[in-house]
Amino acid sequence: MKRFHVHLHVQDLQASIAFYSRLFSAQPARIETDYAKWMLEDPRVNFAISTRGSKPGLDHLGFQVDSAEELVEMKAAAQNADMAMLDEGETTCCYARSDKHWITDPQGVAWEQFHTLGDIPVFNEASQPASGAACCAPTKPTAAACCAPNTVATASCCGPATSSKSSCC
Repeated sequence: MKRFHVHLHVQDLQASIAFYSRLFSAQPARIETDYAKWMLEDPRVNFAISTRGSKPGLDHLGFQVDSAEELVEMKAAAQNADMAMLDEGETTCCYARSDKHWITDPQGVAWEQFHTLGDIPVFNEASQPASGAACCAPTKPTAAACCAPNTVATASCCGPATSSKSSCC
């Protein structure tokens, strides 16, 4: 079963945790020094916030699936829609090990499609850039940023443009 995913950048993590905990009438399922996540059931949402990123607001949207088979189906649908894709395969991000790929809508909003394989004790296992970027979502093809490919189809996050895989979230 799919779960909608939203990731926001926030300036004040503690104030945001307090706000969203009251809004959702639930405490986060995971809290770290720079990150919090709620796994809500009604509606089924993986809602995450972090202090990583250049400015507050929407980082990316996505779908979390429960099985590798569901991820294959979502990937096929994205490919059938002729969407440029960044296929990271198995990678680490947001305190989890996942199999994932990214697509970007016509407005430049990044969409993550992923299957979580397990938790890890760090945000990701790749070295972080000095800029403080979240290093998660691809950006608009015209906007170059740390860890965001200029072309979603071939470049990798935090790596050389010739690689099709990444260890960065």
